Amino acid sequence: MAALSKSIPHSCYEIGHTWSSSCTTSTLQVTAGALEVSFKIYAPLYLIAAILRRRKKDYYKKRLLPEILQSTSFLTANGGLYIAFFCILRKLLGRFYSWSAGFGAALPASYIAILIERKSRLALTFPHRFPLVFVLYKFYTNYPKCKDGLNASFSCMNVPLPHNIFCICIHCVCVVPFRCKHGPRHRCCKHYQDNCISYCVKGFIRMFSVGYLIQCCLKVPSAFRQAFTKPSRLLWLLYNKENFQLGAFLGSFVSIYKGTSCLLRWMCNLDDELHALIAGFLAGTSMFFYKSTTISMYLFSKLVETLYFKGIEAGKFPYFPEADTVIYAISTAICFQAAVMEVQNLRPSYWKFLLRLTKGRFALMNRKVLDVFGTEASKHFGDFTPKLDPRYVLCPIDIDMQLG
Repeated sequence: MAALSKSIPHSCYEIGHTWSSSCTTSTLQVTAGALEVSFKIYAPLYLIAAILRRRKKDYYKKRLLPEILQSTSFLTANGGLYIAFFCILRKLLGRFYSWSAGFGAALPASYIAILIERKSRLALTFPHRFPLVFVLYKFYTNYPKCKDGLNASFSCMNVPLPHNIFCICIHCVCVVPFRCKHGPRHRCCKHYQDNCISYCVKGFIRMFSVGYLIQCCLKVPSAFRQAFTKPSRLLWLLYNKENFQLGAFLGSFVSIYKGTSCLLRWMCNLDDELHALIAGFLAGTSMFFYKSTTISMYLFSKLVETLYFKGIEAGKFPYFPEADTVIYAISTAICFQAAVMEVQNLRPSYWKFLLRLTKGRFALMNRKVLDVFGTEASKHFGDFTPKLDPRYVLCPIDIDMQLG
C-alpha cells in the first residue's frame, strides 16, 4: 500500500502524457481517440437496440443520433477529462502523490462525465429452459385444441432419431407457441399479447439476438481490418463461440426467469413477490453459459440497490440524492488508481478497454518513476522507459528521487 504522504517532484509530462510535452495537445489527442472509439461502441449498440425494440421512424429521425452522441460524449469525457485533471492536479499541488495520479484525477473526471449521461443508462436490467418443460406439460394436458400442434410434431417418428428430435424441437419452439395465440396464459400473467410459452420463447430469442449481435459488433473493427488479408476472419466474426455464449446467457437468463414466474403462477394460482426470488435464483444458472465475474458483481450490486431502495420506501434507510452518481465516480476512480499504480490487480478486460479507449496511450505512462510508492507499478511493463525531450524534464530518471 503506497504511503499517501509520499510525493515526487516530476512534471505531468515525465509521468503521464510522455508522448507529448504539451498538456493541451495531450488532452486533445486522448479526447479525439476516445471520441472515435466511443462512437464505434455506442452507434451499433443503439442501432441494434432500436431495431429489436421496433422503434418507429420518428425515433430514427429525432432521437437515435442524439442518444448515441450523448453516450459517446459521456465516455469521451471520462477519458479526456482524466488527462486534463491529471495535469491540473500536478500544477495545483506542485508534486505527484500516490493518490493524485490515479484516484485524484479520475474522481472529478468521472463525476462530470456521468452528469452527461442519461440516468436510465446507469440501470441496465436483464428482466432460462428447464422450467419451460413443465410449462409445456401444463400447456399440453390442459388445452386440447393445442394438442394437435404438439401431436403433429410426432408425425416424423418414422425418420432417423436425430432428425426426429430436431423436428420435434423446432416445431415445439418455433411453431406451437406462435400458433396458439389464445393458449395457456394464467389470469395473473400480465403478458396479455402472448401465451406463457410464446412469452418465454420470444424472450429467449430476443435476448439471444441481443447478446449475439453485441459480441459481433464488438469484433467488427478488428475483423474488417484483417478481412482483406484473411477473409476467414469474417466467418470467424459470425461463428465465434463467444457470440453464442453471451447470447445463450442472456436468452436463458430471461426465459428461465419468465418461465419460472409463469410456472409458479400456474402452480400457486396467484402472483407473489416470492416468485421473483425463486425465478431469479434459477435464472442464475444461466451463468454456466457465460462465466463473467463482471456480470455477477453487477447483478449483485443491483440486488443491493433494490434492497436499499426497498428500505427507503419502508422508512428504514435514509435517502441520499445523487448517490448513484457519487458511487459511480468513486468506483471508476478506484479502477483508474489501479490502472496507474498496480495494473496487476486490475481485471485484464478492463485494462484492455482502457488501452482501447486511449489508443494505447495508457501504457505509455512512466511507471518506473511510480515504483517509489511501493506498488510495483512497472511490474508488467518490463524495461519500458519513455523517450522524453530533455528540454521539458524536471527530474532526470537516472538521479535519485527525493521523497517528500
